[in-house]
Amino acid sequence: MSSTQEMGTPRWSTTVADPAALGLAGFAMTTFVLSLANTGLIAGAGAAVLGLALFYGGIAQLLAGMWEFVKGNTFGAVAFSSYGAFWLSFWFLLTTGAAKDAGSAGVGAYLLAWTIFTAFMTIGAVKSSRVVLLVFIALTLTFLLLTIGEFAGSTVAHNIGGYLGLVTAVLAWYGAAASVINSTWKRTVLPVGAPS
Repeated sequence: MSSTQEMGTPRWSTTVADPAALGLAGFAMTTFVLSLANTGLIAGAGAAVLGLALFYGGIAQLLAGMWEFVKGNTFGAVAFSSYGAFWLSFWFLLTTGAAKDAGSAGVGAYLLAWTIFTAFMTIGAVKSSRVVLLVFIALTLTFLLLTIGEFAGSTVAHNIGGYLGLVTAVLAWYGAAASVINSTWKRTVLPVGAPS
């Protein structure tokens, strides 16, 4: 028995399954449903996304970020924890009436802050897989168009942001699927592109 076990300190395993699959899946599904509302294709998707924003995009993605910390992956930890917090804050804004109180300018400022964060995370994503880089490029453009839509009161910009969100979601789903399938099959079934 080791000295740490004798003192009653638990011995933590550093073997953790890749949390990126969970993080990407939670992000993809929540983004997909919200983007259906942002495009104007399914208006009711805006209300339906609230449960996903709290539990799957929010809590599950936040947990994925914590597991990335355990794995020593700074980029994954910051990305998944931050976007998990984004979805939790989004849920809060909509369920408490804070978004209505903030108005278009306040929501625009909120989206602008996330655009800036996503833009600098895109620079970090250059050293990740090609799929992750594409997710971040698409997400930066999504946030940018949604920000413009709020500040300018432009339905067109908002709708384009919604369509870019759908692209972002599909790319993130592909990344999640690749992570799960490649890990399960023990070989590359779905390529993600080597980092530069």
